[in-house]
Amino acid sequence: MAMLPNPLPALADDPTGSALGLHLPPGRLVADTADGPWHEPLLWIAEEKAELDAWGSLLPARAAGLHPVLIDLARFGLPEWDLAPARMSYPGDHDAEEVLADYWTGAAWQDDAEDDLEGDPEEDEPTQAPADADEAAEEDDDAWPGLAPAGVPEADVDERAAETAEGLVATLFDDAHIALVRARRSADIPAAIGWSGPLNHENDVAKLSAVLRSWEDRFGIRVVALGFDTLTVSVAAPPRTPEEALAVAAEHYAFCPDNVDQGCGSLEEYAAEEVLGSPQWSFWWD
Repeated sequence: MAMLPNPLPALADDPTGSALGLHLPPGRLVADTADGPWHEPLLWIAEEKAELDAWGSLLPARAAGLHPVLIDLARFGLPEWDLAPARMSYPGDHDAEEVLADYWTGAAWQDDAEDDLEGDPEEDEPTQAPADADEAAEEDDDAWPGLAPAGVPEADVDERAAETAEGLVATLFDDAHIALVRARRSADIPAAIGWSGPLNHENDVAKLSAVLRSWEDRFGIRVVALGFDTLTVSVAAPPRTPEEALAVAAEHYAFCPDNVDQGCGSLEEYAAEEVLGSPQWSFWWD
């Protein structure tokens, strides 16, 4: 599928974006990458901190193939991001379920479960099951559980995203700047700029964007914000039952193991605290 010509270069001579029907604040085009200057701008980013309504105000840019995203510059500026678009494949070439299944490490969060048991381990010791039964159970525990069912929309996708962005600017980000990225859809933003945030987990971020595409379709997500190694998405159709939340949590664990391994440590707790009914999901890679 062909994309529209990149409209970002036109902003060099039309800095307010009036030809695109926009009223952009002062900003700059970014084409620097880890491999040298890119052949065309990857994004436009505002010079000043974002206003509360910055994300929603730039939605008209999508008609030109540009998608808004908040950039958190509090800890790292863009030069330190090591953008690497040349190293990325295309999100559409990957299947979300295959990507997650490949990342899946099984019931790793249950490894220390026995440490939490009370009482004398020698008392009431269960009868040893046959070796083949143990192996079958272990294989069943470690098997990829499959994709979670789609959620039921409870809000307009873009309205939820605008609310999420406003909340991030108001309460969490000290130095958020609004940016525009040329991409086919919001889920493709990380891959389109060659973002290297999950470097220790996955070098080809297009695979993660393939998962984000699936979440767009099933849960109405939008990529709202990127930091050096953080990603925040809004969620218009979050899971509403513990069972649904646990299924989504399994996808999150495959997508970003640090969320659980360096967070609450339990998939069940993570599902209850971070996924169930949550209007936004945040990810961090160590």
